[in-house]
Amino acid sequence: MFHLSMANTKQKPVSILLLTTFCFLSLYFVKNQAFSKVSYPSTLGLNQEKLTHLHFYFHDMYGYNPTSVEVAEAAQTNTSKTYFGSMFVMDCPITTLPNISSNIIGYAQGMTASASQTELGLLMILHFVFTEREYNGSTISILGRNLVFENVREMPVVGGSGLFRFARGYAEGKTYSLDVKSGNATLEYNVFILHP
Repeated sequence: MFHLSMANTKQKPVSILLLTTFCFLSLYFVKNQAFSKVSYPSTLGLNQEKLTHLHFYFHDMYGYNPTSVEVAEAAQTNTSKTYFGSMFVMDCPITTLPNISSNIIGYAQGMTASASQTELGLLMILHFVFTEREYNGSTISILGRNLVFENVREMPVVGGSGLFRFARGYAEGKTYSLDVKSGNATLEYNVFILHP
C-alpha cells in the first residue's frame, strides 16, 4: 500500500510537468500565431506605381427618373440657406462626353450631405464604378469636401479596387452645365490616381 502511494506521488510531479509543458507550448503557439504579418510591397506588385489620368462626365439628375434622391433632412433644413442637414443618395451615369447619350463607362454611386451652415459645402462619399474595357469592375473611392459654387473642387482619392487597388490621388470636379429649374447638372471630372 505504501509502495502504491509512493508511485502515485511520483506520477503527480511527472503529470504536472507534462501539463505545464503542454500549457506553455500552447501559449507559445497561440501567441506567435499572429493575425498580421509584415510583407514587402514588391510581393504585391507595388514596387512600380503608375499615374493614371481619367477624364469623364457624370450626370446628376433630380427631375424625371432621378439619379440622386433625398433620403434624409433635419428639422431646420427647409429654413437653411445651405440645405444644412439634407442627405442624398446617388447612382449617376458616367459618360465619356458631356452628352448623357454618349458612351456610359460606369456610375458615380454614393452619398452627399450638406455639412455647412455658412456655404453650400457637401460631404462627398463617392465611388466611381467602372463598367467598360480594362476598367470593368474596378472602382475609385472619393471622400472629401465639395464646395458647390467653387469653379474647381478638389477631393482626395482614398482608395480603390480592381486595377485601382491601393489607389491614392485626387479628383478635380467642376460644373459643366446646370439647369437651375430642374437642378440637373453635368459635372466634369479629372481624376489623377497613383496605383500599381
